[in-house]
Amino acid sequence: MDNLRNQLLVKYQIIGESESIRKVIVDALKVANSKASTLILGESGTGKELLARLIHGASPRRDRSMIMLNCAALPESLMEDELFGHEKGAYTGAMNRKIGKFELADKGILFFDEIGEMSPGMQAKLLRVMQEEVFYRIGGNQPVSVDVRIISATNKNIIKEVAKGRFRKDLFYRMNVVQIQMPPLRERKEDIPLLAEYFLDIYKQEMGGTDLAISKKAMENMLQYDWPGNVRELKNAMERAVVMGNIREILPEDLPIFGPRTVYQDLQVGLTLNEAINRFKKKFIIENLRHTGGNRSKAAKKMNIQRTYLSRLISKYNIRDT
Repeated sequence: MDNLRNQLLVKYQIIGESESIRKVIVDALKVANSKASTLILGESGTGKELLARLIHGASPRRDRSMIMLNCAALPESLMEDELFGHEKGAYTGAMNRKIGKFELADKGILFFDEIGEMSPGMQAKLLRVMQEEVFYRIGGNQPVSVDVRIISATNKNIIKEVAKGRFRKDLFYRMNVVQIQMPPLRERKEDIPLLAEYFLDIYKQEMGGTDLAISKKAMENMLQYDWPGNVRELKNAMERAVVMGNIREILPEDLPIFGPRTVYQDLQVGLTLNEAINRFKKKFIIENLRHTGGNRSKAAKKMNIQRTYLSRLISKYNIRDT
């Protein structure tokens, strides 16, 4: 068991020795041997997808596919087609039969990322398939039977979503047989040095291998900072530091972090709430673009929004290339 645990931790990059992350790993390896639907909760950037891959890799279904679907990326009409597929001629442009993700995941695992973003209509259809393990392709009349294990993840307060009627209670119970909470990085700061060195090694290799090290002051700043973007933010910060820093050591100024408690300096009494929000949004976008060298795709990923939405905001706030 220990050997399998170590192999999977290396493969899926779950780095840390804190008590909280150890408990997450132990729980994941326990649940891996069952077919129980598993709900992974945690803030953006905490590693929910990596945990799902760890469960898959430790499960009896490891030799079958783990198929992913990001529920925030597709409208309901396209999501139904992605999940269930369609028959030839089901609608204009359906020139061939399409196999959906449920069929592709047969005997394997289907991972729903951002499940809290799924529309009520799709929630009802998903619940029915989870209950019956049978569905129909769009335009089809032949039932398709599947054996699929469901793992889902969300950064939302799903209990609150259920209480407000935005997420079906019966679907929540189906998905929440086992629940695992990924801790935010600020609650496991003892893992920051391990993570920082891990990412540093990756980016040093990409740069051709150097003797670059993290200075004592830079590490102190990283340990004081709250990391609202969690492990993903730390990874991006290390990449930026390796690229932009000197060849000997990473200094505090090489890190795109602003100290343990960032205070927004542009707030002024007299602004309306809407004016203050817009001023913050513009400043926030400019800072993210600056830290990604003007790369909109990377900035959008860092902010956890769609690139097209970022482009609209850049136009709205008349932001010039950074």
